[in-house]
Amino acid sequence: MTHTAHSLDCLPCGEHAFIKGVALDRELRTRLTALGLEAGKVIQVLRRASLGGPLHVRVGTTEIILRRHEAASIHIGPSLAVAA
Repeated sequence: MTHTAHSLDCLPCGEHAFIKGVALDRELRTRLTALGLEAGKVIQVLRRASLGGPLHVRVGTTEIILRRHEAASIHIGPSLAVAA
């Protein structure tokens, strides 16, 4: 499973990746970190809304809905193994 996505908004549905960094304002970054979305965690895109709508993602056991521009600020790298 290889892909060339560098930000979460480009990750295909069903694919996993490691979060490399989150380039959002401090308040939103703090809120997302409290939900488990932080560097080093595995993230998966579950669904994409049509017409540029939000993304439904999973980090650990937490599912989050993110706006596309927020997802574009989450930098990812390839996931070689998926944590169970």
